[in-house]
This record gives sequence, C-alpha cells and structure tokens, in this order.
Amino acid sequence: MIEVIEHGSVRELRLSRPPANALSPDLLAELSSQVSAAPADGARALVLSGSQGIFTGGLDVPLLLTLDHEGMMRTLGLFFGTMEALAVSEVPVAAAITGHSPAGGAVLALFCDFRVMAEGPFLIGLNEVRVGIPMPVGVADALARVVGPRQAERLCETGSLLGPQDALEVGLVDRVVAADQVVTSAVEWCRELTELPRHALRVTRQTVRRDLVEIVRRSRSGDIEDMAREWFRPEVQGPLKKLAEKLQSR
Repeated sequence: MIEVIEHGSVRELRLSRPPANALSPDLLAELSSQVSAAPADGARALVLSGSQGIFTGGLDVPLLLTLDHEGMMRTLGLFFGTMEALAVSEVPVAAAITGHSPAGGAVLALFCDFRVMAEGPFLIGLNEVRVGIPMPVGVADALARVVGPRQAERLCETGSLLGPQDALEVGLVDRVVAADQVVTSAVEWCRELTELPRHALRVTRQTVRRDLVEIVRRSRSGDIEDMAREWFRPEVQGPLKKLAEKLQSR
C-alpha cells in the first residue's frame, strides 16, 4: 500500500492503494510506521506522495461505513496517530500533492512541513461540513496555523475545495508546479534542508513545530470521541452512504 522510493538521502513514501489511495486502517497504520521508522533507517527527509491525479481521497468512507463504534474509534485513533507521527517527525516532510486531496488528504498535508501541488483540475480542502461532520478542533487549529484564522474560519465553515492557484493564494499550499514535476520539486526542497547542519535543523524544527505537536496532542482524545459520535448520527449516515455509492460507482 506504500511504495518506498529512495532519492539519495530523501525517502519518498508513495501511497499506492488504487483507485483513490483512500485511507484505510491498514494504510494509516503502515504510513505512521513508515514515517516514524524512516530517520533510524538513514532518511534525512521524507516526501509523501500519491498517484497521478490523486494524492488521497481521504478516509475510506465505504469501508468505514461497515465498522461499529469500536472499529471507528480504532480507525480514528490511527488517523490522529498518523497526524502526530508527521508532526513529531525528526526529519522534514514534504507533501507532493499529485492531484485531488480532499478531507483527510488535506489534513495529512497540513501536518507536513511543506506542500507542493500539481497544476491542473485538482481540488484540495476540508469539506467535512458538507457531509454533516463538524470540523475537529485539532484540524481547525492546524489549518489556522497554516493559512491564518480568518481564512481557516471561511474554509471550515464553507467546506470549500480549492484549485491549485486558489490554494496557493490562501497559503494552503506553498508551491504549484506541473503535474510531472510535483515529486521532483518536493525532493528538491527536501535536499536543500538536508544540506543544513543536521543537529541545528532538528532542534530548530522541534522549536518551530512545537505548537503543531501540541495541537494534535491536546485535542486528540476529544476529537476522536466527538468524531465517532457524530459519524453514527442519522443525519450524517445518510449523506455518507450517498457519497459511498457515488465513489463505488466510479
């Protein structure tokens, strides 16, 4: 489900779960493990990428609809665990957003250090409210950290999905390049950082990202409980089932 590709000291973790790289429990567990283990394996930086046209479609809604409350709590625990693994990573992580990146895909990108998005008819954003799911506190705070409070408020409330240039303008992504250059651009950004003194970079990242780590840790337990409760409300299950039918018919 994850292809490991070495670019010298930069390791690419490519999501490979066709057709949409949907975040299943198994994929989340593997991703978290790979991110955490990479520095000990010698990786100086990481690139998280997807396939052509799709970074990840977010949580695997059809699969999650088959889970009971306990299974949903476990899956959300893995999701927030992956967010934390990215936040505390000892090495820089660049998101190579190779295509569409709604909901959970945008969330993972928020917890990376840098975001490069492909040019084209692709969308990124947090559209949870459109299917009746209130925005988790930790995700809203992470978004505000990246784009500022006012833009975060607007994006969360409307559930807007943005094209690459609009995402660049609001600061949701840091760079937009041709689709065939996304991974290359992310790797190049990582290589610039690997040329810096390793200890100084590591300690500095711990300093400047400590607020991000605090965001996910302080809200994790409450967000998981709230999301699991909201997930099973009839007003939410209806739109989710329609979404699942749409996804499965593609």
